Amino acid sequence: MVALQEKVSHFTHLQCSQCDKVYPADEVISYASCERCGKNPLCTMYDHLEGITPADIDSKERSMWRYFSLLPVFDRKNIVSLGEGFTPILPLERLAKKLDVEHLFLKDESLNPTGSFKARGMSMAISKAKELGISRCIVPTAGNAGGAMSAYCAKAGIQALVVMPEHTPEVFKKECLLYGAELVLERGLISDCAKRVVQINKDLSYFDISTLKEPYRLEGKKTMGYEIAEQMEWNLPDVILYPTGGGTGLIGMWKAFREMIEMGWITTRLPRMIAVQAENCQPIVETWLGNQKDSKSYVGKATFANGLAVPNPFGEQMILKVLTESNGKPVSVSEMEITTNMREIAQCEGLLVAPEGAALWGALKKLVAENFISRDEKILLLNTGSGYKYLENLA
Repeated sequence: MVALQEKVSHFTHLQCSQCDKVYPADEVISYASCERCGKNPLCTMYDHLEGITPADIDSKERSMWRYFSLLPVFDRKNIVSLGEGFTPILPLERLAKKLDVEHLFLKDESLNPTGSFKARGMSMAISKAKELGISRCIVPTAGNAGGAMSAYCAKAGIQALVVMPEHTPEVFKKECLLYGAELVLERGLISDCAKRVVQINKDLSYFDISTLKEPYRLEGKKTMGYEIAEQMEWNLPDVILYPTGGGTGLIGMWKAFREMIEMGWITTRLPRMIAVQAENCQPIVETWLGNQKDSKSYVGKATFANGLAVPNPFGEQMILKVLTESNGKPVSVSEMEITTNMREIAQCEGLLVAPEGAALWGALKKLVAENFISRDEKILLLNTGSGYKYLENLA
């Protein structure tokens, strides 16, 4: 048996999420998607997991890197960490009583470095970039991903270029600049920033860390799934509500659950996954309802929840697959609901969650009223970031 504390990664290769074409684990992937089918994200794959048990987790490591063997970095000396992961799961007793539900919890990702769950993905992506000898990284962002990439690039000594919507709150811009990143502002949404990234990076001089256009950020996000299982003593919630823009966290958690089933770590029924979007930008909802074939031509609007303003998510098919396999669904909430819910959570639980996280409370109210979620089920909300970064917009 190869134990996690022996510091051996089980990462073997990359594989297309749709056509299963295999790519080497030790090459820099300079294209955005599978060469064969030309449109689908690549995923990291692992082998020889059957001998690993929960007892092999490095319990002395108080970060997401406690799951090192289940992550794609080969050598620990290449890890670029600021202490990300292992965030708490908090009971929401007053909100539960208000909604008359029995078991309501929140995993608070705002306690990550740079104030959001983006730290997980960027720690992983920048660690792998360092291992592959990459010296320049670029990313389009709605806000938090840019700050996180800037921080981890600073730690790694890697040059960072961030392309961000010009309407993004000033705090997101300032943190990128403080970390030494080059900042480019673009009119429009993250989709417009993504087009600018392609233009800037025509010569492929940067490693593009766009959501799901490289395979490693997903692996950082999947550690939320491992933590949820471990923190809940290997008994998963009945339902998980997740704010879904690019959808990497949703996809990553589901990947983690599947890996744990393969290893025999969990035997319970998997949670129903709920993708929560803003009404101003709800491409997954529209596709799910059959109002469009896919989101490629969807036009969204800006939203207070900046991270939800992703009109054309690259991983749309992967998101829909998770929702279908889990018997979940997408749901959207209005701008007024988001701001009202943010205040309600703060006043009831003393938690200043990001507007993306606040959207979950509004979605939960709707789903309980529809009887899609039963009042006796174990419910977990994922707050993806800190509300402090959004106070400028709230005002």
